[in-house]
Amino acid sequence: MPVAVITGASKGLGRALGAALAGRGWDLVVDARSAGPLKEAARGLRRAGARVVALPGDVADAGHRAELVAAARGLGGLDLLVNNASVLGAEPLVRLEAQPLDGLRAALEVNAVAPLGLVQEALPLLRASELFGEPVASPYIGDGKHPSPHTGTEAHKGPAPGGAVLNISSDAAAEAYATWGGYGAAKAALDQLSAVLAVEEPGLRVWWVDPGDMRTELYAAAVPDDDGTGRPLPETVVPALLRLLDAGAASGRYAAPGLLDGDR
Repeated sequence: MPVAVITGASKGLGRALGAALAGRGWDLVVDARSAGPLKEAARGLRRAGARVVALPGDVADAGHRAELVAAARGLGGLDLLVNNASVLGAEPLVRLEAQPLDGLRAALEVNAVAPLGLVQEALPLLRASELFGEPVASPYIGDGKHPSPHTGTEAHKGPAPGGAVLNISSDAAAEAYATWGGYGAAKAALDQLSAVLAVEEPGLRVWWVDPGDMRTELYAAAVPDDDGTGRPLPETVVPALLRLLDAGAASGRYAAPGLLDGDR
C-alpha cells in the first residue's frame, strides 16, 4: 500500500485529506501538536482500514521530523509528503506595524523551515518511491497534448520513479492583503522553496497548492470577527488535491478552485 505523511492532520484540511487517502487504501503517518485531537483523528482513519501511526509533536522540532520519516519507513516507505501544518504568527492577525517579530519567526519556522527540514529528511524515501511508475492521463489536468492552465510546465509526464511533495500554500503568498503580511511572507517562502525543489528534484512531483477560502479553526483565529459560515468546509477542497495525485500532475503551483472547476 502507498504511504503518506500528513502534518497538521488532527483537524481541517489535513484530517479531511487523511480520511480520503485512508478510504483509498493508503497507510498514514499523521501528526499534530495536540495529542488528544490527533488520537481521535487517527481512530477514525483506522476505521477506514488504514494502518496509521499518530505522532504528536511540533514540526519545528528536528527530532520529531525524524520520527515521522522513521515511522513511514516502518510502514514500507514514503510516497506522498503533505506539509499542511501552519501557524499564523499573530492571533488575530495584525497590521505589519504591530506584527510581533517573534511571531513572524515562528511562522517562518513552521510554515517554511520545517517543511524543508521534513523534505530533507524524507528525500531518500521519496526518491525510491514508485508511486508514478505508470503513465496516467487526466481529464482535469491536461492530457499530454494540451497544455495545463496552471503553473506546471506540462500537464502530464510519462513513467518515472519518485513520489510527491504537497505543500499547502495560500493566496496570501501571492496577493497583498492587509493584516496577512507575516503569514503571507511565510507562505511565499514556502512557495519559492517548492519551486526550487521542483527544479532540483525532477524525479519528484512537487505541488504547492492554494486551497482557497476554507472554514477552519486557523481562519477563525486569524479573523475572529468573521464567523466563516459562508466559507466552504475543508472536505470540499480534497477532490482538487486528489486530482493532482490521480493525474500524476506536473510540478507547479495550483489553485484548488481552478482544479475543482476542471479548468483546461
